[in-house]
Amino acid sequence: MNTLKVYLTTLLLIVIGNAYGLDTNIEKYGAIGDGITLNSAAIQQAIDHCAQTGGGKVIFPAGRFVSGTIALKSNVTLRLEKGAVLLGSTDVNDYQNLDPFTEGLGIHVGWALVVGVDLQNIGIEGEGVIDGRGSALKAQQILTDNRPEGQRWGRRPFLLRLVRCERVHIQGVALNYSAAWTSHYYHCKQVTIEHIKIVSRGVAHNDGIDIDGCQNVHISDSDIDSGDDALCFKTTSSDMPCSAINVSGLKLKSGQGAIKMGTESMAAFQDIKISNCYIYNTNNGGIKLLTVDGAYLNNVEISDITMVNVKTPILIRLGSRLSVFRKDQDKQQPTGRLENVIIRNIKAQAADTAQLKPPTGILITGVPGYNIKNLRLENIDIELAGGGTIADSKQEVPEAIDKYPEVKTFGPLIPAYGIWARHVEGLQIINVRLHLKNNEERPAIICDDARQITITHCAFPPTTGSLAIIQLKHADDVTINANKVEGTAGSFISIDNAKSKVTYKGNQVVKSLKMINSALK
Repeated sequence: MNTLKVYLTTLLLIVIGNAYGLDTNIEKYGAIGDGITLNSAAIQQAIDHCAQTGGGKVIFPAGRFVSGTIALKSNVTLRLEKGAVLLGSTDVNDYQNLDPFTEGLGIHVGWALVVGVDLQNIGIEGEGVIDGRGSALKAQQILTDNRPEGQRWGRRPFLLRLVRCERVHIQGVALNYSAAWTSHYYHCKQVTIEHIKIVSRGVAHNDGIDIDGCQNVHISDSDIDSGDDALCFKTTSSDMPCSAINVSGLKLKSGQGAIKMGTESMAAFQDIKISNCYIYNTNNGGIKLLTVDGAYLNNVEISDITMVNVKTPILIRLGSRLSVFRKDQDKQQPTGRLENVIIRNIKAQAADTAQLKPPTGILITGVPGYNIKNLRLENIDIELAGGGTIADSKQEVPEAIDKYPEVKTFGPLIPAYGIWARHVEGLQIINVRLHLKNNEERPAIICDDARQITITHCAFPPTTGSLAIIQLKHADDVTINANKVEGTAGSFISIDNAKSKVTYKGNQVVKSLKMINSALK
């Protein structure tokens, strides 16, 4: 009797397994992998059938399958076998926008090739490729869309867009040549992205991975080569923060920023750790932390990063642009906060030619009345071209309070070559080592409107002709200890206010270098 029960139970499980959760091959629903036939309807039918019968995997066999928008369903995973290519249609009219919104430059966007809205337990996996054919799509679009390119690009589709989805797994696939952002995750939870390859260049706005107000995200062991930002955290809505995020083991190349938070920044960025990444040949910032639309950026740690040929290694900005991206759902936020950030164990080779001429390693600035607080820069090694002059050291940097936060916003040059910090409180600069290819007459560090500053165990290279190695402007409660200075200047420390509290001890300087300017005498 017991044997019979076991047999019947096993038989029932087999029947259920055959009825639900079976793999679904798109060719069984009429998909043709000839690189010509539009397969949107056939692929969608396969996805719908898979979902209706309990979920499972929708299989893309080897072949080149052209499609417009396809919508994922809960409990469905797309599996692209080796040799399988999902090709985006080059006709913009084959795409749908299931969740419209406005991005940071004010353009209406949201169309996508693969899209999922309000789903659970979904994924994309395999050794195949999703190719948006962005350049070909753009070439077709401009034949009938004569708007300026700055407006026209928003109509082009993202490659992958997931909205309010939970338990998402993206593994193994290649995501190539999107017509706009490559992958956008909006208000998603429990997201894992691992072992993927992104190559997305050829048209503007080719972001790699955009994490927009998502929680419990793990990104690892992936390679991104993008025309725009490679890994970008956004909050285009004030409803949900980017939080509980762990990133490691990425290789990043970018036409803009490699690791970026903002510019869209309405809800918080918090409890985020990024480590063990390699950044190379990047044109507009290695690490960029930007909150300008009201976000609270807090408890972020970035560590063990190597940069090679990167224009402007680090930019940190708290501003008051205060844009709204979903105007029918949201309202303008007050100026945010940027606090409790650690950037440590960074080795950067800055590009000789950058947005700033001559280049600067690290830019940090809040706005008047809103200080960046408790920022720790530790164990950072930066190689720079040098070449700054005394005249460059007197450059006034615009506040640009409500402007788009970009390196060039504060150019054309910065008066310090190593670290320039303005509107800061609780800044710790620990074991920062600067290296120069050419002489510098700008200070290594400038702190302006600053208090509770610590500069310790840093190494400054041989230079001549500078007025000061460290310049303090409107600064108070500053500690400068145990630093090593190989160059000469008018003084080691320059202070513009004799009432400022500045302590210094244990610094190693050449004998001819005066320790401090005459303001404190």
